[in-house]
Amino acid sequence: MTPLERLGLAALHRCDPETAHGLALKALRLGLTPQPGPVTGARLRTDLAGMSLPNPVGLAAGFDKNAEALAPLSRAGFGFIEVGAVTPRPQPGNPRPRLFRLSEDRAVINRFGFNNLGMEAAAARLAMRPKDAVIGLNLGANKDSDDRAEDFARVLGHCGAHLDFATVNVSSPNTEKLRDLQGAEALSALLKGVIETRDWLPNPIPIFLKIAPDLDDTELSEIADVARASGLSGIIATNTTLSRDGLQSTMKDQAGGLSGQPLFEKSTRVLARLSQLTEGEMPLIGVGGIASAEQAYAKICAGASAVQLYSALVYQGLSLVGEIAQGLDALLARDGFANVAEAVGTKRGDWL
Repeated sequence: MTPLERLGLAALHRCDPETAHGLALKALRLGLTPQPGPVTGARLRTDLAGMSLPNPVGLAAGFDKNAEALAPLSRAGFGFIEVGAVTPRPQPGNPRPRLFRLSEDRAVINRFGFNNLGMEAAAARLAMRPKDAVIGLNLGANKDSDDRAEDFARVLGHCGAHLDFATVNVSSPNTEKLRDLQGAEALSALLKGVIETRDWLPNPIPIFLKIAPDLDDTELSEIADVARASGLSGIIATNTTLSRDGLQSTMKDQAGGLSGQPLFEKSTRVLARLSQLTEGEMPLIGVGGIASAEQAYAKICAGASAVQLYSALVYQGLSLVGEIAQGLDALLARDGFANVAEAVGTKRGDWL
């Protein structure tokens, strides 16, 4: 982290978290953040469900909900970017305050509730996207929708022509009963509609499913079966958790989903179990608690073909992206791997 970035983060931490988030997006748009371009090299280049990535380090959904900073984010060092979640109609989300820093735990709790400007605004911005970046969209459902399953397909149909991939998000804990769609029967029906919509796009794109870390082994097994049967391209493991185990911060009892360092072990165990259940045949993206190259590498060795981060940026800034990618390259070289794919799942058993 540069001295200027350290100063900027200190200033942002004097603001309430949601205001700071908005200022960070503005700084991106003004070119006031590190923009070194994607870190890449022979070991880091990665194939993910047919997409060619310069490196396997991606931005998780939630940071840029409305696709406002696509160009600067594409130059921030990431190998791929996921924006959203986006719902068919605009919605304000839950009342503020709804975002909380847990600095002692290097964690964040949010209960945003899919606040976004809707698919019309997202599609207009995505149509102007950088063409040399890999950009995906997190699909959401309106809180007051009569047919939430149909909402996911609607957003994909409206925005899909401008995307490289899309993610079905049924794992946010902040929209009432949304996680009920992770059940086998409901999930199968939802994914059927999304896949059918995908197949009508001018260029059919990979579809991922983002799951919660709070699923038991039976539920994980059902999701793995549904994913394979439905024709999904891969699974993102995991979203935020409802658990509060081991937290120190005075903010620990705030309602919402917890992300950051406390999620690392739990999400990595879910990832490894999914890798085992899918027999390593389905691409997995590891998310949850990544704040270093070593942790990104651990996710890869547990079964992830690529990783995503977000909460660590709150504490370590955007320069962390390049640091993780460069560190990954060094770790792969140290262990004699010619590329990321060779390392995927090599230490899965350590997490089972």
